[in-house]
Amino acid sequence: MSILDLFKSVDINKELNRCRTTKGSVLLDVRTEDEYRSGHISGSRNIPVGKIDNAVNLLHDKSAPIFVYCQSGNRARQAVSKLRKMGYTQVENIGGIENYTGQVQRGKR
Repeated sequence: MSILDLFKSVDINKELNRCRTTKGSVLLDVRTEDEYRSGHISGSRNIPVGKIDNAVNLLHDKSAPIFVYCQSGNRARQAVSKLRKMGYTQVENIGGIENYTGQVQRGKR
């Protein structure tokens, strides 16, 4: 990651379209379980950033495209860094749900 990556704006809505058209992709929400239950993007999986080390239990294919989001994009950036260190090769921060214009799903994972 370069210093310029910190300043570039990511459009979660465009990235979700790319996620949905990418074969074998995983949409990963790294907010807390309570945040996830209060409203998440349909089809996403929840692994809070504080528990990202447990990702290997849910994300077996380290070469699968993983699109990561949180509330604003900050925790997603942390999770992407950790996942890459764990050997995941196609991991991207797609920003924050606060900029998502679609409907959210409420309830359990």
